[in-house]
Amino acid sequence: MSDAFLDTVRRIGEELAAPNADDVDRNARFPREGVDALKGEKALSAHVPEQLGGGGVSFPAIARACFELGRHCGATAMVFSMHQIEVETIVRHLDDADWYSDYLRRLVDEQRLIASVTSEAGTGGEMGRSVAAVETKGGTCSFEKQAPTVSYGAEADDLFTTVRRAPDAEPGDQVLVLTHKDQTTLEQTGTWDPLGMRGTCSPGYIVRAEFPAEQILPTPFSRVMPESMVPISHILWSHLWLGIATDAFDRSRAFVRAAAKQKPGETPPQAARLSHLLTELSLLRAEVESGLADFEEADRERLSTLASVLRFNNLKIAASEQAPRVCQGAMAVGGIVAFKNDTPFSVGRHLRDTMSASLMVANERIHQTNAGLLLVAKDV
Repeated sequence: MSDAFLDTVRRIGEELAAPNADDVDRNARFPREGVDALKGEKALSAHVPEQLGGGGVSFPAIARACFELGRHCGATAMVFSMHQIEVETIVRHLDDADWYSDYLRRLVDEQRLIASVTSEAGTGGEMGRSVAAVETKGGTCSFEKQAPTVSYGAEADDLFTTVRRAPDAEPGDQVLVLTHKDQTTLEQTGTWDPLGMRGTCSPGYIVRAEFPAEQILPTPFSRVMPESMVPISHILWSHLWLGIATDAFDRSRAFVRAAAKQKPGETPPQAARLSHLLTELSLLRAEVESGLADFEEADRERLSTLASVLRFNNLKIAASEQAPRVCQGAMAVGGIVAFKNDTPFSVGRHLRDTMSASLMVANERIHQTNAGLLLVAKDV
Protein backbone atom coordinates (compact mmCIF):
# COMPACT_ATOMS: atom_id res chain seq x y z
CA MET A 1 0.00 0.00 0.00
CA SER A 2 2.73 2.50 0.97
CA ASP A 3 4.77 1.80 -2.18
CA ALA A 4 1.77 2.34 -4.45
CA PHE A 5 0.84 5.50 -2.55
CA LEU A 6 4.35 6.93 -2.88
CA ASP A 7 4.48 6.06 -6.59
CA THR A 8 1.25 8.01 -7.05
CA VAL A 9 2.56 10.99 -5.09
CA ARG A 10 5.79 11.02 -7.14
CA ARG A 11 3.79 10.99 -10.37
CA ILE A 12 1.62 13.88 -9.21
CA GLY A 13 4.72 15.79 -8.17
CA GLU A 14 6.47 15.26 -11.49
CA GLU A 15 3.49 15.66 -13.84
CA LEU A 16 1.35 18.29 -12.13
CA ALA A 17 3.06 20.03 -9.20
CA ALA A 18 6.44 20.69 -10.83
CA PRO A 19 5.20 22.15 -14.15
CA ASN A 20 3.03 24.65 -12.27
CA ALA A 21 5.39 25.47 -9.39
CA ASP A 22 6.88 28.61 -10.92
CA ASP A 23 3.44 29.98 -11.85
CA VAL A 24 2.13 29.22 -8.35
CA ASP A 25 5.12 31.10 -6.94
CA ARG A 26 5.00 34.01 -9.39
CA ASN A 27 1.30 34.69 -8.86
CA ALA A 28 1.08 33.67 -5.19
CA ARG A 29 -1.80 31.40 -6.09
CA PHE A 30 -3.08 28.17 -4.57
CA PRO A 31 -1.39 25.07 -6.11
CA ARG A 32 -4.69 23.73 -7.38
CA GLU A 33 -3.32 21.32 -9.95
CA GLY A 34 -1.32 19.31 -7.44
CA VAL A 35 -3.88 19.44 -4.63
CA ASP A 36 -6.77 18.45 -6.92
CA ALA A 37 -4.72 15.51 -8.21
CA LEU A 38 -3.98 14.41 -4.64
CA LYS A 39 -7.70 14.57 -3.90
CA GLY A 40 -8.45 12.55 -7.02
CA GLU A 41 -6.16 9.77 -5.79
CA LYS A 42 -7.65 9.94 -2.26
CA ALA A 43 -4.26 10.98 -0.90
CA LEU A 44 -5.89 13.35 1.60
CA SER A 45 -7.30 10.33 3.43
CA ALA A 46 -4.29 8.07 2.92
CA HIS A 47 -3.49 7.98 6.64
CA VAL A 48 -7.07 7.41 7.80
CA PRO A 49 -7.33 3.88 9.26
CA GLU A 50 -8.70 1.21 6.96
CA GLN A 51 -11.55 0.43 9.36
CA LEU A 52 -12.82 3.96 8.74
CA GLY A 53 -12.49 3.57 4.97
CA GLY A 54 -9.10 5.23 4.55
CA GLY A 55 -5.89 4.04 2.99
CA GLY A 56 -4.21 3.01 6.23
CA VAL A 57 -0.87 4.34 4.96
CA SER A 58 1.85 4.55 7.62
CA PHE A 59 3.05 7.82 9.09
CA PRO A 60 6.60 7.31 7.70
CA ALA A 61 5.04 7.01 4.23
CA ILE A 62 3.18 10.29 4.76
CA ALA A 63 6.47 11.92 5.77
CA ARG A 64 8.15 10.52 2.66
CA ALA A 65 5.29 11.88 0.54
CA CYS A 66 5.97 15.36 1.95
CA PHE A 67 9.60 14.93 0.91
CA GLU A 68 8.65 13.82 -2.61
CA LEU A 69 6.24 16.73 -3.11
CA GLY A 70 8.83 19.14 -1.71
CA ARG A 71 11.20 18.15 -4.50
CA HIS A 72 8.70 19.50 -7.03
CA CYS A 73 6.65 22.30 -5.44
CA GLY A 74 7.13 23.65 -1.95
CA ALA A 75 3.61 25.11 -1.74
CA THR A 76 1.93 21.85 -2.75
CA ALA A 77 4.05 20.01 -0.20
CA MET A 78 3.22 22.50 2.55
CA VAL A 79 -0.54 22.32 1.93
CA PHE A 80 -0.37 18.52 1.93
CA SER A 81 1.77 18.39 5.08
CA MET A 82 -0.41 20.81 7.05
CA HIS A 83 -3.53 18.85 6.12
CA GLN A 84 -1.86 15.60 7.19
CA ILE A 85 -0.82 17.14 10.52
CA GLU A 86 -4.51 17.67 11.30
CA VAL A 87 -5.49 14.19 10.08
CA GLU A 88 -2.78 12.46 12.11
CA THR A 89 -3.74 14.49 15.18
CA ILE A 90 -7.37 13.42 14.87
CA VAL A 91 -6.44 9.78 14.27
CA ARG A 92 -4.25 9.72 17.38
CA HIS A 93 -6.98 11.20 19.62
CA LEU A 94 -10.17 9.38 18.63
CA ASP A 95 -10.94 8.10 22.15
CA ASP A 96 -14.49 9.06 23.14
CA ALA A 97 -14.82 11.11 19.96
CA ASP A 98 -17.53 9.43 17.89
CA TRP A 99 -18.19 12.59 15.89
CA TYR A 100 -14.57 12.63 14.78
CA SER A 101 -14.70 9.00 13.64
CA ASP A 102 -17.71 9.88 11.51
CA TYR A 103 -15.86 12.92 10.24
CA LEU A 104 -12.92 10.82 9.06
CA ARG A 105 -15.34 8.63 7.07
CA ARG A 106 -16.67 11.80 5.46
CA LEU A 107 -13.10 12.94 4.78
CA VAL A 108 -12.48 9.69 2.89
CA ASP A 109 -15.62 10.10 0.78
CA GLU A 110 -15.33 13.82 0.06
CA GLN A 111 -11.54 14.40 0.30
CA ARG A 112 -12.08 17.40 2.51
CA LEU A 113 -9.10 19.72 2.97
CA ILE A 114 -8.35 20.77 6.57
CA ALA A 115 -6.54 23.98 7.49
CA SER A 116 -5.16 24.94 10.89
CA VAL A 117 -5.94 28.07 12.92
CA THR A 118 -3.44 28.04 15.78
CA SER A 119 -1.78 31.47 15.54
CA GLU A 120 -3.54 34.34 17.28
CA ALA A 121 -3.00 38.03 17.92
CA GLY A 122 -2.17 38.77 21.53
CA THR A 123 -0.39 35.50 22.37
CA GLY A 124 3.14 36.48 21.37
CA GLY A 125 3.29 33.59 18.92
CA GLU A 126 2.83 30.98 21.66
CA MET A 127 0.65 28.14 20.38
CA GLY A 128 -0.08 26.90 23.90
CA ARG A 129 -2.06 30.03 24.78
CA SER A 130 -5.33 31.39 23.40
CA VAL A 131 -7.32 34.60 23.70
CA ALA A 132 -10.43 33.40 21.87
CA ALA A 133 -12.78 31.14 23.82
CA VAL A 134 -15.72 28.84 23.22
CA GLU A 135 -18.97 30.51 24.22
CA THR A 136 -22.11 28.43 24.68
CA LYS A 137 -25.66 29.70 24.32
CA GLY A 138 -28.45 27.17 24.36
CA GLY A 139 -27.24 24.19 22.36
CA THR A 140 -24.87 26.19 20.16
CA CYS A 141 -21.19 26.92 20.67
CA SER A 142 -19.30 29.76 19.02
CA PHE A 143 -15.98 31.59 18.93
CA GLU A 144 -14.30 34.58 17.31
CA LYS A 145 -10.54 34.45 16.79
CA GLN A 146 -8.10 36.96 15.28
CA ALA A 147 -5.53 34.90 13.39
CA PRO A 148 -2.49 36.66 11.84
CA THR A 149 -2.12 33.84 9.30
CA VAL A 150 -4.34 31.00 8.12
CA SER A 151 -2.64 28.96 5.41
CA TYR A 152 -4.97 28.23 2.46
CA GLY A 153 -7.92 29.15 4.68
CA ALA A 154 -10.06 30.32 1.77
CA GLU A 155 -9.53 26.98 0.01
CA ALA A 156 -10.11 24.72 3.01
CA ASP A 157 -13.29 22.73 3.59
CA ASP A 158 -12.74 22.62 7.34
CA LEU A 159 -10.77 24.53 9.98
CA PHE A 160 -9.09 23.02 13.06
CA THR A 161 -8.87 25.85 15.59
CA THR A 162 -7.35 26.26 19.06
CA VAL A 163 -9.44 28.23 21.56
CA ARG A 164 -9.89 28.43 25.33
CA ARG A 165 -12.35 25.92 26.72
CA ALA A 166 -14.65 28.67 28.06
CA PRO A 167 -14.65 32.45 28.56
CA ASP A 168 -13.43 32.06 32.16
CA ALA A 169 -10.72 29.50 31.28
CA GLU A 170 -7.02 30.25 31.64
CA PRO A 171 -5.07 31.04 28.43
CA GLY A 172 -3.50 27.57 28.50
CA ASP A 173 -6.77 25.69 29.06
CA GLN A 174 -7.33 25.04 25.35
CA VAL A 175 -9.34 22.74 23.13
CA LEU A 176 -9.37 22.02 19.42
CA VAL A 177 -12.53 22.62 17.41
CA LEU A 178 -13.16 21.33 13.88
CA THR A 179 -15.64 23.46 11.97
CA HIS A 180 -16.96 23.15 8.42
CA LYS A 181 -16.92 25.93 5.85
CA ASP A 182 -20.70 26.43 6.14
CA GLN A 183 -20.30 26.91 9.92
CA THR A 184 -17.51 29.46 9.56
CA THR A 185 -16.99 32.97 8.26
CA LEU A 186 -13.58 34.39 7.36
CA GLU A 187 -13.04 38.13 7.39
CA GLN A 188 -9.71 38.78 5.69
CA THR A 189 -7.57 41.30 7.57
CA GLY A 190 -4.43 41.47 5.45
CA THR A 191 -2.80 40.71 2.12
CA TRP A 192 -0.46 37.92 1.03
CA ASP A 193 2.59 38.96 -0.97
CA PRO A 194 5.47 37.22 0.86
CA LEU A 195 9.03 36.39 -0.10
CA GLY A 196 8.54 32.62 -0.18
CA MET A 197 5.91 29.88 0.19
CA ARG A 198 3.71 32.19 -1.81
CA GLY A 199 1.31 29.48 -2.92
CA THR A 200 0.18 28.72 0.63
CA CYS A 201 -2.06 31.80 0.45
CA SER A 202 -1.86 32.66 4.15
CA PRO A 203 -3.31 36.11 4.93
CA GLY A 204 -4.77 36.98 8.30
CA TYR A 205 -8.44 36.48 9.13
CA ILE A 206 -10.96 37.07 11.84
CA VAL A 207 -12.46 33.59 12.13
CA ARG A 208 -16.01 33.25 13.43
CA ALA A 209 -17.81 29.94 13.83
CA GLU A 210 -20.99 28.41 15.25
CA PHE A 211 -21.12 24.65 15.89
CA PRO A 212 -22.46 21.93 18.20
CA ALA A 213 -20.38 20.92 21.23
CA GLU A 214 -19.62 17.47 19.75
CA GLN A 215 -17.17 19.14 17.35
CA ILE A 216 -14.84 19.96 20.23
CA LEU A 217 -12.11 17.34 20.43
CA PRO A 218 -12.41 15.74 23.90
CA THR A 219 -8.64 15.50 24.48
CA PRO A 220 -7.27 18.75 25.98
CA PHE A 221 -4.87 20.61 23.74
CA SER A 222 -2.29 20.55 26.55
CA ARG A 223 -1.98 16.82 25.76
CA VAL A 224 -2.52 17.01 22.01
CA MET A 225 0.28 19.55 21.55
CA PRO A 226 3.25 17.51 22.89
CA GLU A 227 1.88 14.07 22.03
CA SER A 228 0.91 14.83 18.45
CA MET A 229 0.68 18.27 16.90
CA VAL A 230 4.15 19.63 17.66
CA PRO A 231 6.29 16.57 16.84
CA ILE A 232 4.16 15.69 13.80
CA SER A 233 4.38 19.25 12.48
CA HIS A 234 8.14 19.38 12.87
CA ILE A 235 8.64 15.97 11.27
CA LEU A 236 6.46 16.63 8.21
CA TRP A 237 7.75 20.16 7.72
CA SER A 238 11.37 19.01 7.97
CA HIS A 239 10.71 16.33 5.34
CA LEU A 240 9.33 18.82 2.84
CA TRP A 241 12.22 21.24 3.55
CA LEU A 242 14.58 18.34 2.89
CA GLY A 243 12.76 17.73 -0.39
CA ILE A 244 13.21 21.36 -1.47
CA ALA A 245 16.90 21.30 -0.51
CA THR A 246 17.40 17.99 -2.32
CA ASP A 247 16.01 19.41 -5.54
CA ALA A 248 18.26 22.46 -5.17
CA PHE A 249 21.24 20.12 -4.79
CA ASP A 250 20.13 18.08 -7.81
CA ARG A 251 19.95 21.23 -9.92
CA SER A 252 23.45 22.27 -8.87
CA ARG A 253 24.76 18.78 -9.67
CA ALA A 254 23.12 18.94 -13.10
CA PHE A 255 24.88 22.25 -13.67
CA VAL A 256 28.29 20.79 -12.76
CA ARG A 257 27.71 17.76 -14.96
CA ALA A 258 26.75 20.02 -17.88
CA ALA A 259 29.97 21.97 -17.36
CA ALA A 260 31.97 18.72 -17.28
CA LYS A 261 30.57 17.63 -20.63
CA GLN A 262 31.93 20.79 -22.23
CA LYS A 263 35.49 19.83 -21.19
CA PRO A 264 35.78 16.03 -21.12
CA GLY A 265 38.51 14.72 -18.86
CA GLU A 266 38.58 17.84 -16.66
CA THR A 267 36.91 18.29 -13.29
CA PRO A 268 35.00 21.58 -13.25
CA PRO A 269 36.09 23.96 -10.47
CA GLN A 270 32.52 24.00 -9.15
CA ALA A 271 32.74 20.27 -8.38
CA ALA A 272 34.59 20.92 -5.13
CA ARG A 273 31.81 23.22 -3.97
CA LEU A 274 29.31 20.52 -4.92
CA SER A 275 31.16 18.08 -2.68
CA HIS A 276 30.91 20.50 0.24
CA LEU A 277 27.23 20.95 -0.53
CA LEU A 278 26.64 17.21 -0.39
CA THR A 279 28.00 17.22 3.16
CA GLU A 280 25.52 19.94 4.14
CA LEU A 281 22.65 18.03 2.55
CA SER A 282 23.70 14.81 4.28
CA LEU A 283 23.63 16.54 7.66
CA LEU A 284 20.11 17.76 6.98
CA ARG A 285 18.96 14.33 5.81
CA ALA A 286 20.45 12.61 8.87
CA GLU A 287 18.70 15.00 11.26
CA VAL A 288 15.34 14.61 9.50
CA GLU A 289 15.53 10.82 9.36
CA SER A 290 16.60 10.50 12.98
CA GLY A 291 13.73 12.73 14.06
CA LEU A 292 11.23 10.43 12.36
CA ALA A 293 12.87 7.35 13.89
CA ASP A 294 12.73 8.90 17.38
CA PHE A 295 9.04 9.67 16.96
CA GLU A 296 8.22 6.16 15.79
CA GLU A 297 9.96 4.68 18.83
CA ALA A 298 8.30 6.97 21.39
CA ASP A 299 5.04 6.27 23.21
CA ARG A 300 2.59 8.96 24.36
CA GLU A 301 4.14 9.18 27.83
CA ARG A 302 7.62 9.68 26.44
CA LEU A 303 6.46 12.32 23.97
CA SER A 304 5.17 14.38 26.89
CA THR A 305 8.56 14.49 28.61
CA LEU A 306 10.69 17.62 28.58
CA ALA A 307 13.47 15.74 26.83
CA SER A 308 11.12 14.79 23.98
CA VAL A 309 9.82 18.35 23.64
CA LEU A 310 13.42 19.56 23.37
CA ARG A 311 14.21 16.85 20.82
CA PHE A 312 11.49 17.85 18.38
CA ASN A 313 11.94 21.55 18.96
CA ASN A 314 15.58 21.10 17.99
CA LEU A 315 14.60 19.09 14.92
CA LYS A 316 12.58 22.04 13.72
CA ILE A 317 15.34 24.55 14.44
CA ALA A 318 18.07 22.46 12.84
CA ALA A 319 16.11 21.60 9.69
CA SER A 320 14.78 25.12 9.19
CA GLU A 321 18.29 26.57 9.39
CA GLN A 322 20.05 23.88 7.37
CA ALA A 323 17.63 23.75 4.42
CA PRO A 324 18.19 27.36 3.27
CA ARG A 325 21.91 26.85 3.85
CA VAL A 326 21.85 24.03 1.29
CA CYS A 327 19.82 26.12 -1.15
CA GLN A 328 22.20 29.05 -0.82
CA GLY A 329 25.11 26.67 -1.40
CA ALA A 330 23.40 25.40 -4.54
CA MET A 331 23.15 28.97 -5.78
CA ALA A 332 26.87 29.45 -5.14
CA VAL A 333 27.63 26.35 -7.24
CA GLY A 334 25.51 27.49 -10.17
CA GLY A 335 26.36 31.16 -10.01
CA ILE A 336 24.34 33.46 -12.23
CA VAL A 337 22.41 30.65 -13.92
CA ALA A 338 21.18 29.50 -10.50
CA PHE A 339 20.39 33.08 -9.51
CA LYS A 340 18.24 33.70 -12.59
CA ASN A 341 14.62 32.55 -12.55
CA ASP A 342 14.43 31.29 -16.11
CA THR A 343 17.04 28.53 -16.28
CA PRO A 344 16.89 24.79 -15.53
CA PHE A 345 19.38 25.40 -12.72
CA SER A 346 17.43 28.16 -10.96
CA VAL A 347 17.15 27.77 -7.17
CA GLY A 348 15.73 31.19 -6.26
CA ARG A 349 12.30 29.76 -5.44
CA HIS A 350 13.90 27.00 -3.38
CA LEU A 351 15.90 29.49 -1.33
CA ARG A 352 12.94 31.79 -0.75
CA ASP A 353 10.64 28.91 0.21
CA THR A 354 13.09 27.49 2.74
CA MET A 355 13.72 30.92 4.25
CA SER A 356 10.14 30.79 5.53
CA ALA A 357 11.02 27.72 7.62
CA SER A 358 12.54 29.62 10.52
CA LEU A 359 9.38 31.75 10.80
CA MET A 360 6.87 28.90 10.98
CA VAL A 361 6.70 29.00 14.76
CA ALA A 362 9.61 31.43 15.01
CA ASN A 363 12.92 29.83 15.93
CA GLU A 364 13.60 32.54 18.49
CA ARG A 365 10.32 31.69 20.21
CA ILE A 366 11.35 28.01 20.28
CA HIS A 367 14.77 28.92 21.67
CA GLN A 368 13.07 30.86 24.47
CA THR A 369 10.95 27.81 25.26
CA ASN A 370 14.00 25.54 25.17
CA ALA A 371 15.91 27.88 27.46
CA GLY A 372 13.30 27.43 30.17
CA LEU A 373 13.12 23.67 29.67
CA LEU A 374 16.89 23.26 29.87
CA LEU A 375 16.84 24.69 33.37
CA VAL A 376 14.65 21.85 34.66
CA ALA A 377 15.01 18.91 32.24
CA LYS A 378 17.11 16.08 33.67
CA ASP A 379 17.69 13.94 30.57
CA VAL A 380 18.44 15.73 27.30
